Amino acid sequence: MIRDEDAQFHAADPGVPTWAETNFFGFYNAEAKLNIGVYALFRTNLGIVSSTICMNSGFARTPWEADFCDLRASMPIPEPRNLAEFKLDNSLSIACLNANMDWRINYDDGAGTAIDVLYRSIMPPFDIHDPDMDPMKAKALKAAEAGGKFAWGTAYNGHFDQTGHFHGKVNVRGKPYLIDCISTMDHSWGPRPERGAPNMSWLHAHFSRDLAMHAIFSFDPVTNGGSLSLAHGYVVERGKVLGLKDGRGETKRRERYAESINLVLINSADREWKLVADGLTTFPWQCWPNMVSFNVLGRWRCGDLVGYGEIQDFFELPQLTALNADPATRKPVAA
Repeated sequence: MIRDEDAQFHAADPGVPTWAETNFFGFYNAEAKLNIGVYALFRTNLGIVSSTICMNSGFARTPWEADFCDLRASMPIPEPRNLAEFKLDNSLSIACLNANMDWRINYDDGAGTAIDVLYRSIMPPFDIHDPDMDPMKAKALKAAEAGGKFAWGTAYNGHFDQTGHFHGKVNVRGKPYLIDCISTMDHSWGPRPERGAPNMSWLHAHFSRDLAMHAIFSFDPVTNGGSLSLAHGYVVERGKVLGLKDGRGETKRRERYAESINLVLINSADREWKLVADGLTTFPWQCWPNMVSFNVLGRWRCGDLVGYGEIQDFFELPQLTALNADPATRKPVAA
């Protein structure tokens, strides 16, 4: 169960320098296909924080092809330490207005790119380690199965996902965009080494305030993540949250990016949901050293409904160099 105090920093194991605490806020303007990610990763034992502010509306294959990127590492953690309200040296400020429910997000690079967005949740935090919320965790405890034990190595030793309403505005070099969307954030804490994390697909589909889905999948990098295996997830429908008890997915990729996805999700009430997504953008998010998330803003369909949501597929750089060096997994280069 997530408690109010989880909005603050957690006690880090003093013998684990790789301990990390993170917040991610992702939102978008669907009409402009503008996908925005705001991220802070605190290494509390080292006293440093890294942060990425990324905005992208096209098919970027490198960070500098995106609409905007500000990638910082090793900034000092502001003192006194307060995860519920802080401002970093890159100008990012986050204020938790209601513990684990509502946040204010601000950023201004001083050169025309700025964020002023309010997030208000439409559900309580979904704790992937709470068997009362997460059927996959409950099944793992009962049958010693692997699915509900997925914690992204140890990075998700503490973790919740949450869907809510983002409203406000962003400017990209002076050009304004309205933000008014349903999207998903997360908060994590635990040891996070810079090598050895399993592959993960972290994705969500938002159709309205009354219907959204979020899921975490694992996948085999050797097959380029074609088949997805459910680890955790939920459906939030009219404010009611039901965890996913089963699910599967197939991803067709353009290089490492999701070009299309077919999902079948089954919630704890045995209702089956079938979803299909088409990728609208691509962006290689370098969230921390050695890790690349191949990010896509997807247009999702569920029956007659159309929605939007991000697809994040994580590969480590040493893994990618090994895969790219293997003729069996190398993709042919277009003429």
